Amino acid sequence: MSNLLFYGGSILNPKRQAGAYRLERLEALLVREGRIAAVGRLSDLEPLAPPGTQRVNLEGRLLLPGFNDAHIHIWKVGQLRTSLLDLRGVESLAELYRQVQARARALKPGEWLWGRGWNEALLAEKAMPSKAALDTLAPQNPVLLTRTCAHIHAVNSQALKLAGITPETRVAGGEIDFEKGLLYESAYGLAFKAMGEPSQAQYEAWVKAGCEYLRSLGLTSATDPAVDPPLYAAYKALDERGELPIRVNLLYIRRPDGGTETFPLPEKHLSAHLRCDSVKFFADGGLSGATAAISRPYRTLKPPQYGLLRFEEEELFSLALEAHRAGFRIGTHAIGDRALDQVLRVYERLYQAAPGPRHRLEHFGLAGPEHLAKARELGIIAVPQPVFLRELRANYERYVPEEWLCRCFNLRALFEAGLTVAFSSDGPVVRQVAPLDGLQAALLEPLCPGNQVNLAQALWAYTVGGAIAQGDEDNRGSLEVGRWADFVVLQGDLSEPYSLSVHSTLLGGLADSPSNRVPPAP
Repeated sequence: MSNLLFYGGSILNPKRQAGAYRLERLEALLVREGRIAAVGRLSDLEPLAPPGTQRVNLEGRLLLPGFNDAHIHIWKVGQLRTSLLDLRGVESLAELYRQVQARARALKPGEWLWGRGWNEALLAEKAMPSKAALDTLAPQNPVLLTRTCAHIHAVNSQALKLAGITPETRVAGGEIDFEKGLLYESAYGLAFKAMGEPSQAQYEAWVKAGCEYLRSLGLTSATDPAVDPPLYAAYKALDERGELPIRVNLLYIRRPDGGTETFPLPEKHLSAHLRCDSVKFFADGGLSGATAAISRPYRTLKPPQYGLLRFEEEELFSLALEAHRAGFRIGTHAIGDRALDQVLRVYERLYQAAPGPRHRLEHFGLAGPEHLAKARELGIIAVPQPVFLRELRANYERYVPEEWLCRCFNLRALFEAGLTVAFSSDGPVVRQVAPLDGLQAALLEPLCPGNQVNLAQALWAYTVGGAIAQGDEDNRGSLEVGRWADFVVLQGDLSEPYSLSVHSTLLGGLADSPSNRVPPAP
């Protein structure tokens, strides 16, 4: 592994001190054996560089700690880039149906037609796909089309039959509209089981495709939430063979969709590229599809609807306490105010019962002052998605109660409350999973004026915040001596976020590809 001396650009280290955020500017940085050996003035570092050290002139570019996406479904990103019908960005039902019909013609009779990404708020008809249309378009294939949020799914009659769903079927934590062919929340698990579990080889291929794509976007680490036993086995196999292109943290799911069984706590795993010592729960649905659990009715929906809670509180507490006592970090999907109330009560009870690690709140979408104060008191880590403000804005404006719109993904309020914040994308819920897209949205695209954050806060949340959320801040997230040499090199002007682009990504001091290296000094 080569030694590297970086200089000649803007080397920026995000810092938080006494609640204030800033970007520390360094003149040079020395890497030895994949870790940061020294930072400071170039004249001080040059004598420390071993013989043969490669000098890397950044030529005015920006070097930062590698970006961290604290919540992204890596294998699903890879699946959409390789085999799944990608319906993100489709603007009409007519176009959606055209793509479904074309895919059906390419499949063998009986093969599942699986797609993802439709969003009724962006369709010209403002309507969801219909079971009748899918029956006509794919008469020989079961169809499962997942909405962009992954909380609502459109299916045809064949899919319902294979999943054993009838008009009388009921499922805990979910709902079924048999006539329309719509599955909500945990009801999806019935269809997923009917499809048959993907093979480990498929999972491995999807994970690698997802990781390679994320690395091209400047990400050197990410958290994959909702990992089940087969997917965990695929990750461990890739790690054992040294084939993970980035460092990955896993949130292991305890309760899969569509069933009442509970997966036992996983065996913990810790290596340089793979970490699993966290678990995941879903407390409610999605805000963009009006299934998050709220206490006021959604706009435009008749009869009045309030979303879904997926657990009774005592059951959630019991399952969470088992993980808490065993030293697992917990990440709980909670968006609506009713879900936040429930989860924060559960977290408070956990800490009253026993000491434990810092837990996470995934999304934290409709937090009010009382939620922010309680989360700060408990030391909870907030994991929101800035790019939702860009891609799902039309959904929020359509569904969120008007009086709550300005507290919807109010990123500034999270920082002002003193929370530790880790930014993420939740891809492929959104099409744009690049950290730079999220950075732009956080800085310049708030739902309400005044809710934006500043550059130092945003960069800290995309680097240090993610490392803290993963329990690995001693190894990654900042340009401190001893940390891994995981960097992103950007070109463009930081004062113009839309001008920024990724030049290269380095993991342990190694570039992502020979054609995309930072050029050595002549």
